[in-house]
Amino acid sequence: MAGKKKTAVIIGAGPAGLTAARELLEKTDIRPVILEAEEAVGGIARTICHNGNRMDIGGHRFFSKSPEVVFWWYNMMPLQEQSSDTSDEVFLKRPRKSRIFFLRKFFDYPVTLSGRTFANMGFSRTIKAVGGYLLALLHPRRPEKSLEDFYINRFGKPLYRMFFEHYTEKVWGIHPSALGADWGSQRVKGLSVWAVFKDMLAKKTGRKKGGKVETSLIEEFIYPKYGPGQFWEVVADKIKAGGGEILLNSRVTGLDVDDCNVTSLEYRSKDGSINTIDCDYVLSTMPIKDLMAAIHDAGKPDDVSRIAAGLPYRDFITVGLCVKKLKLSGGRVSDTWIYIQERDVRIGRLQIFNNWSPYLVGDNENTVWMGLEYFCSEGDELWEMSGEDFIKMAVDELAGIDIISKEDVLDSCHVRVRKAYPAYYGSYYELDKVKEYLNGLGNLFCLGRNGQHRYNNMDHSMLTAIRAVEAIAGGKTDKSAIWAVNSEEEYHEG
Repeated sequence: MAGKKKTAVIIGAGPAGLTAARELLEKTDIRPVILEAEEAVGGIARTICHNGNRMDIGGHRFFSKSPEVVFWWYNMMPLQEQSSDTSDEVFLKRPRKSRIFFLRKFFDYPVTLSGRTFANMGFSRTIKAVGGYLLALLHPRRPEKSLEDFYINRFGKPLYRMFFEHYTEKVWGIHPSALGADWGSQRVKGLSVWAVFKDMLAKKTGRKKGGKVETSLIEEFIYPKYGPGQFWEVVADKIKAGGGEILLNSRVTGLDVDDCNVTSLEYRSKDGSINTIDCDYVLSTMPIKDLMAAIHDAGKPDDVSRIAAGLPYRDFITVGLCVKKLKLSGGRVSDTWIYIQERDVRIGRLQIFNNWSPYLVGDNENTVWMGLEYFCSEGDELWEMSGEDFIKMAVDELAGIDIISKEDVLDSCHVRVRKAYPAYYGSYYELDKVKEYLNGLGNLFCLGRNGQHRYNNMDHSMLTAIRAVEAIAGGKTDKSAIWAVNSEEEYHEG
């Protein structure tokens, strides 16, 4: 008589959770059941639809230094090779262009050592920037106790103050001197003035192609025709077709632990009912703060609970704005992202969705569809502002820095995202104690950005899921390979 099929309960239907479910179906005979708190799959990589326009929350470039992940993507959705290809389920190859908007002028991102950069900065700022960089280069490196130290070591103090200090504080709500250097290691470890110079030299000499490149310097990426949510919806359909189950509007409220293993989970359905599901494995992408609060374990140390409860996060608000035209460059720009460095506005980044994919825009020929990105903390002034008031503020800001005219606004929407970014301060520095406890629960595997409280990109989150399934398939309880994803220098993103 055949034994009962084992069940893996996956918390969260974002990139890590969906990857885990697909991998389980491909490589094991374990049945995946995904519990997703929201009403759609994709997590922060979902696509919001509004009046014929599609919005990518935060922007998700499909680019990876991992052949394993790239193969995974193409196995799910092919690349559109020719413009005549009319298929809807394809990747497009897209040019990457990001710039910084500072002093009401555009600077390349990352900042290049070009005549245009020096002209935009002006003579005085240029002299200070070059002198500051040479000083940082020739003097002993500062001990990297903070993100401020990290940036000054690589760019010098004047460039840090111009392009990193205020923007970083805008993103995280805290000065870079109070943020851990870990954040720099996580996102831009290989990026510096020297890296930018080498990249420029390689372009000039024709040696760039085929060599290693910092992710901050990539020039193209692939992107689903209708946004990242489309890709994850395709993956979700394949999971269901393969026998997996995805339960939407199902928020996990409890995990029962017995003898260092999770035995069952409780979740609340959309109608408010509480349900229980037994499990053989749990793969969690929910924020560690919430996961620890939900674990019912008499042996859970109070100190570990305290650390988890204090883990910091940064939340996110996007305003979708459809306008007739911009006040820049004849009404259009070619940027995917524009980093807003101006100190008199609170907007952090501006996405131009037309340039991510023209298929995101209902009327690509006659309108510009944008995402105005704001960083905040749940409960603060920005978070508590009504959608109507927030949109008015956002329009006023963009008009105030001469990017749009108010009379050109055609449509708008307002989207809040909780715990979009795990932050690197406060009790984060005691996270190893929490990891030790969680790793001690033999059948629990923590995946993804919030599941590991690590500012991972999408490909890294997927790799944590792949490594977790490898461990499960091999009967291992050692989680070190999962936590090691994105810990090697050559693997970092910008």
